[in-house]
Amino acid sequence: MGDPRVWLVTSTVPTRADAVDLARAVVRERLAASAEVNGPTVSIFWHLGELGEGEEWRVVARTGTATRDALTARLAEMHPWENPEISAMPLAWCPDAYAEWVERATGSQGSGD
Repeated sequence: MGDPRVWLVTSTVPTRADAVDLARAVVRERLAASAEVNGPTVSIFWHLGELGEGEEWRVVARTGTATRDALTARLAEMHPWENPEISAMPLAWCPDAYAEWVERATGSQGSGD
């Protein structure tokens, strides 16, 4: 198995509107081929030394290797929280046609179908 071609980049935000805004921006800017919004979900976490609980919305964006770092930087720039969780996981396998679509949609060589 070679290097990953497709990455799933995930973050959570406090509101549905924040999540949709992030998803729409990164797809419009061709940093992601697609993005989905899921939620609400309950999150349990430590914050400033205290146990917290809150409702969050998850954004999962699909991108290629060439745009992964730019996508994570843009999410951090737009994110409403000072120290957001932004993670990138390589997709271990997907059909070649899907990987090619992601690369076209996030690159300068194609229309993105």
